[in-house]
Order: sequence, then structure tokens, then C-alpha cells
Amino acid sequence: MSESLPGRKAQAARNDGLILDAARAVFLADPGAPISAVAERAGVGISALYRRYPSKEVLLRTLCYEGLRKYCTLGSAALEVPDGWAGLVRFLESVVDADVHSLTVRLAGAFAPDESILPDVRRAGEIAASLVRRAHESGRLRADVGASDLSLVLEACSAVALPDPVRTVELRRRTLALLIAGMESGGPELPGPPPAPGEFAGRWEYRGKR
Repeated sequence: MSESLPGRKAQAARNDGLILDAARAVFLADPGAPISAVAERAGVGISALYRRYPSKEVLLRTLCYEGLRKYCTLGSAALEVPDGWAGLVRFLESVVDADVHSLTVRLAGAFAPDESILPDVRRAGEIAASLVRRAHESGRLRADVGASDLSLVLEACSAVALPDPVRTVELRRRTLALLIAGMESGGPELPGPPPAPGEFAGRWEYRGKR
């Protein structure tokens, strides 16, 4: 898209893409890393980075909000799949492959959320509920699995992280396949209730500058 923009705007768009890609890599490895590490990895000057993101908190917030919007985009696409069970499986696989959840979890508490994210938070909840409802209607998803259980599945997959990125992807997909098999109807009763609304909310309490 930057090719269609004139001069400085095209360069700014390219820099922004480089900065966000670098920030994902840097902060996934270490959320406490300095913003200068992002500039170095992106190959841009620190002044260019600060022109776009005036503080580390703004950059972290942008990354996390982009992750949530990606989650919503993937969920909306999965809702277009006619079969409810297949749609749920596609959603989980696409979120794990896009590595959306691990970034969100890593950044929780590293910045102060603002109200601009609330529509996307509500949308994400609605999408998860719709995916689970459709999967239940298909008869394939066990009755005691709720929408909040999707967070447990995605967190389990994001916890798999090795130095080898290829092997990490393989093992995350294997983990997801095992979990999906356990979500199908016919298995023994699950222990305890699913996560309650807001049960994970404490992680988003801002812990101050890092």
C-alpha cells in the first residue's frame, strides 16, 4: 500500500511497518526491553520512532490493540464457515498460527488501556460466543465448553515457545490438535467451571512504566 503514497508518506508508512514488526519481536521476547531496542531492530532512527510513537506505552498499546483487532478479523472470517464446528476449529487454528494471543498475554499490565478499545473488546466477546454457540448447534462441541474456555485453549498454545520458531509452530499446532480433540462431544466431564467473566481482568492492571 505504501507504493501508492507520495514521497515522505510512503517512507513513513514503510517505517511504521518496520517499527511494528520489530516491536512484536522485541516485546514478545522481553516486554521490559527499552524502546531503543525496537528502533535498532527496525533499522530506523530513534527520532523516527518517537515521531510515530511518543512513548513505549503508546507503542505497547498499539501492538495490543492491533492484536485484538486481528482476533476479531479472524473470528469474523470463521463465522462465515457454514459448519459451526469447522468454523470454531478454523478460528482457533488461525489465531494460533497468527500468534495473536501470546503477544496480548505478554503485554498485559504493561500499559494503561483506554476506552477506545472497549468496542473491540465487546466485539471479541460476541464473536467468541457466536463461534461456541454455532459449534454447540453442530453437535460436535461438548456441552460443558463455554466461550471463556477459548482463552484457556489459546493461552495453553501460546505458552509453547522454543528458540526454534519452526519447532514452536509445530508444537503449538500439536498442542491445539490435542486440545481440540478434548473439546469434542463424548468425553468425561470437565473439572470445575469455565473461567468466570472478569476472572483474568487483574492481569490488565497497569503496573507502571517498565
